[in-house]
Amino acid sequence: MSCLLQLLSFFLIISSAASIQTPKHYVVYMGSSAGETAESDHLQLLSTVIPREERERISITNHYNHALRGFSAMLTDDEASELSGRNGVVSVFPDSILQLHTTRSWDFLDDNSNPKLNLGSYLPHKSTYDVIIGMIDTGIWAESPSFKDEGMGEIPKRWKGVCMEGPDFKKSDCNRKLIGARYYNVMHASNGNNTTQMRVEKSPRDTVGHGTHTASIAAGAIVANASYHGLAQGTARGGSPFFRIAAYKVCSEDGCPGSTILKAIDDAVKDGVDIISISIGTSAFLQPNFLKDPIAIGAFHAEQMGVMVACSGGNEGPDPFTVTNAAPWIFTVAASNIDRGFHSKVLLGNGRIFQGSAINFSNLTRTETYPLAYGKDIAAKYSPIPEARSCYPGSLDPEKVKGKIIVCFDGFPVVSRTIKKLVAEDAKAKGLILINENDESAPFDSGPFPFTEVGTTIGYKILKYINSNKNPSAIILPTVEIPGIKPAPVVAYFSSRGPSVLTENILKPDIMAPGVAILGAITPKDEEESASDGVKPGGYALESGTSMACPHVTGASALVKSVHPKWTSSMIRSALMTTATVYDNMRKPVTNGSASFATPHEMGVGEISPVKALNPGLVFETTTEDYLRFLCYNGSPEKTIRSMSKTKFKCPTKSSDDLISNINYPSISISKLEKSIGFLTIKRSVTNVGHPNVTYTSTVQAPMGMKVKVIPKKITFLENVKRVSFKVLFDGSEASSGYNFGSITWSAAQYSVRTVFAVNVE
Repeated sequence: MSCLLQLLSFFLIISSAASIQTPKHYVVYMGSSAGETAESDHLQLLSTVIPREERERISITNHYNHALRGFSAMLTDDEASELSGRNGVVSVFPDSILQLHTTRSWDFLDDNSNPKLNLGSYLPHKSTYDVIIGMIDTGIWAESPSFKDEGMGEIPKRWKGVCMEGPDFKKSDCNRKLIGARYYNVMHASNGNNTTQMRVEKSPRDTVGHGTHTASIAAGAIVANASYHGLAQGTARGGSPFFRIAAYKVCSEDGCPGSTILKAIDDAVKDGVDIISISIGTSAFLQPNFLKDPIAIGAFHAEQMGVMVACSGGNEGPDPFTVTNAAPWIFTVAASNIDRGFHSKVLLGNGRIFQGSAINFSNLTRTETYPLAYGKDIAAKYSPIPEARSCYPGSLDPEKVKGKIIVCFDGFPVVSRTIKKLVAEDAKAKGLILINENDESAPFDSGPFPFTEVGTTIGYKILKYINSNKNPSAIILPTVEIPGIKPAPVVAYFSSRGPSVLTENILKPDIMAPGVAILGAITPKDEEESASDGVKPGGYALESGTSMACPHVTGASALVKSVHPKWTSSMIRSALMTTATVYDNMRKPVTNGSASFATPHEMGVGEISPVKALNPGLVFETTTEDYLRFLCYNGSPEKTIRSMSKTKFKCPTKSSDDLISNINYPSISISKLEKSIGFLTIKRSVTNVGHPNVTYTSTVQAPMGMKVKVIPKKITFLENVKRVSFKVLFDGSEASSGYNFGSITWSAAQYSVRTVFAVNVE
């Protein structure tokens, strides 16, 4: 009996321990705001789920009360579950940590769109609408020349934001260019005494560099003779020197809390921004649904309040289904290169010269070569060959590496180029030649360490030289800039691809913009880390990622907004999408890193052409009702949608995912077209923003075997007829299985309005 009691007691102790839950940070989303909500109301709600003996936990971390309603707080799993069932609560979800999706580019967009157009002549001046861009990122370095306010007029009276002070940031750091700066309580890691401590930086100042770089791309002032160690030298500028910037610091080196991003979006809308730029996202494989995604939630309510949100699509390409930030109310951006390369040559001991890609500022010259060795031949004892050939940490013998230039493959994707470079550097190597089996990537910045990256064809030639020579040798030369690269644009290898895992019936990404080796402003901290031999980079650096592509689209959207201030976000997005170019600077279709024609799942509708978007002729207006119907079709309950919209909206009687294809979007995506069903009808309507009396004629570019009909073939607009509907019929009975891509173009006089389609035939 005593044994039974002991066993029962043991299980009671285990059960009691299991019931003790550690509170975690949760976001409680309560839908659309109906005006200012008192924080005390949310505290009262918290008190109903948190035990009285733990009343010290009844506190709000973030309070959302302008564009949306809700809060974030520390809750146990059980408390969060209980709150999720309460009246007025749309969703409760853990606070996730999102990651940063980490000049000549604007001139290239101008040149490639049409040589006769001059983007500079369209740059907004003081008589146009004063556009305010909200940059939600790592903060800003206010002293950069990119944020000077020379020639700018008074700050718009509609601006309601603030310039928050900190120990290293004063109100006077803001000006007529940088009109607002906020920070939030985001934890930063600081190292000291061999320990890592977490601290809160109470300042809008950028200590990471990412936010400064993206802000300068979107709306930087004109800065002459900007360069990075002499590379990419020229005039740096953003979308316009006269756009205003408001910086919202939500990220540290360790990431960006979703609850804080949501708070920044709420604040930005309240402050009076016109466009929000977010180069942040979650992993494609960890994407929550739209009602538990802080960026999607915030962007939905910003859109309702008339504020456009542009987001980077992610850097997890080239695999399909990796695009993020894919809600239809978000302008989702892919990345491309521009017509500029950065090459570092490899000189072999036999006199052969090979061209690699890199950004390095080494002091090596042609006068002296160094022994050349392949990673697997200089492996540490007991190291697996696959690890040694890939410069895996701990896999190389330092004694065998010292003084040599080493060759490794870019295997083990989890081991970045930065780590491989450190492995070589720590072992006292004289340089590193990395063989990229994918043949295409953004140039890696190795600073003063000799580094270059080559494709497999060149890589195997170098290995053949090593294997056929008793004393192979080589030298890696410093980087030189190569202008006029062709073809360009090319879809960046790293750029995340569609379709979206959340729904295939909206084409994502939407559009493509420059994101490879883009020159932008940086922080002095970055300058110190990248300086070599006392040469200062001059306040600018080259960075790659959809993080850099997104602010290009932000700046282009701001340009359209400055000329058409009454246009809605969806009209601006449509103007940019239907005028995008699908041709490179060789006047051939845009390709991807594998030299194949790029598909809409890689580049969206094509590369932005900002000047053409100023006069698109027709636009597709995607309304709030379209977005609410999207939520219905995507499976959200009607009650939830009403809370989000503060309306009495009713879901259509028939609601299914395939109906998403019918929301009035500027592109068309059909996730499933059965060969046996005959024609499937998709509906669209367009609004005339061009000449009042005009007739457009449709032309179809369809893939082999697919039948596409447009009804009617012609549409006419008059003084009193501004909006016209049409149907597109798709029949895939004779088409190839899988995704088929094409386009429909409406033409009239100088107008050409292109709608891309993606149809999955089964």
